Amino acid sequence: MRQFVLTVAAGKRLIARALAASAAVKDTLRKGTLVIVAGTTGSCIAEEILELIGERNNFSRQGFYRGITLPPAYRVNAAGRLAEQAHFPGDVVIRDGTWLRGKTVNDVASELREGDIVIKGANALDLKHRRAAILVGHHEGGTIAAILPAVVGRRVRLIIAVGLEKRIDGDLDALALKVNSPGSQGMRLLPVPGEVFTELEALRLLTGVDAELLAAGGVAGAEGSIRLLISGTEAQEVAAEKLLASLAGEPPFTIP
Repeated sequence: MRQFVLTVAAGKRLIARALAASAAVKDTLRKGTLVIVAGTTGSCIAEEILELIGERNNFSRQGFYRGITLPPAYRVNAAGRLAEQAHFPGDVVIRDGTWLRGKTVNDVASELREGDIVIKGANALDLKHRRAAILVGHHEGGTIAAILPAVVGRRVRLIIAVGLEKRIDGDLDALALKVNSPGSQGMRLLPVPGEVFTELEALRLLTGVDAELLAAGGVAGAEGSIRLLISGTEAQEVAAEKLLASLAGEPPFTIP
């Protein structure tokens, strides 16, 4: 067994590398519609997947988010938005291998069918029960409200790409009931059906190792980091070590 420390930024990149390597994603790229919903993890995923169709150099992570969590003192305008996000580029929508620039998930949600894939991040992770939930700020339910009819009604595949730093130990349904009740203030919370995909699944897909969360935290840039316990054959463990070493310098997502 070996132990490795993974920063939040490196975890996002690891998840992105694995999803870009997955057979399901590659199949949908060839025929079907793949939607990467804007977000910080999604920005890494978009880079890795757009690389597969030769479009990575035409994509910028800047502005590729909707709601994000920031330190309380961070600058926002009267509408609660960042002044720096002057332009939202849209989600990444790829249909039959072609990137439909400027489109959003709302534009194509009604057209999605079985065999299509939506990749979206999350804000709360119940690792024990393999469930995730999304914070909702929009009064009509945000992007997840557009996605769920396709997922539930037409069997579109929803992959929830979420880092282990989002883990909580509460009951997602009970928490949602509290914050969604009349009289509550702040964000709402929606537990969603979907395939949870974390750093653990990413390592298994890319190297074959089994990975467990051993500890967490750190300082000097390691805040929110995770310590993983990895086991497998010697070759698998060496492959995991090389992979994680290649991600060690991944810079954090920043607001310019």
